[in-house]
Amino acid sequence: MADVVDKETRSRMMSGIRAKDTKPELVIRSALHRAGFRFRLHRRDLPGTPDIVLPRYNAVINVHGCFWHYHGCKYSKVPETRTDFWLKKLEANRDRDKKKSGELAVAGWRELVVWECALRSGEWTIKELVADITEWLENDSLATQIPA
Repeated sequence: MADVVDKETRSRMMSGIRAKDTKPELVIRSALHRAGFRFRLHRRDLPGTPDIVLPRYNAVINVHGCFWHYHGCKYSKVPETRTDFWLKKLEANRDRDKKKSGELAVAGWRELVVWECALRSGEWTIKELVADITEWLENDSLATQIPA
């Protein structure tokens, strides 16, 4: 099936999809900074180049988009065209996430995954997210997700 837009328009649209500095990531980073946390961004020496690295807590926070990381919530619908292609791609993304999480754990890092839907659904306020992140940082749990 042919694309519904021309090649230049599709290119412009796809260039707007970012891997770093996404809106959910910026919201969480800003809230954490206001709460007094200091962190590093996108450390390339760690498996998977985590979004937020808190060396003091030996912890990383990854902010995952529900579609690209195939979360399974209402924001992660598989496109109706080229379904086989998209399922294969999204499953590969999910498999890579699991592999990188394992590598982080072996290297001694704790990981928290914050899903995009936690911010978009309206069920969580930023204050509640930061409180949950703070609680996770201060205890010894290894890996968790918001929302689980």
